[in-house]
Amino acid sequence: MEGLPNYEKDVRPWGEFERFTLNEPSTVKIIKVKPGEAFSLQTHAKRSEFWRVVAGSGTITVGDIAHPAKVGDQFLVNQGEKHRAEGGSEGLQFLEVAFGEFDEGDIKRLEDKYGRI
Repeated sequence: MEGLPNYEKDVRPWGEFERFTLNEPSTVKIIKVKPGEAFSLQTHAKRSEFWRVVAGSGTITVGDIAHPAKVGDQFLVNQGEKHRAEGGSEGLQFLEVAFGEFDEGDIKRLEDKYGRI
């Protein structure tokens, strides 16, 4: 995956694996966005994020581009880049690997439908 310096895909007789990080500080989460909901359009000053959709569908905005998102799609959000995830009719679930200093307080909200700006 372009942008992940320690990414590796290895094919074995039994199948394959993908490695996203190797011996580097990272935080891993599964994020679930409810159908029709979205988290704030936001940036992070101290971390970048890699996302891989694992269930459902929706829209992922990175920078100024809104991408339709389905299972298997991957996105790289660079440090300081605005981004948002919106759940489609089934909701959206994705793996997030955050690189850098992780702090839930490191969120600058640019837009938020829940009034948290």
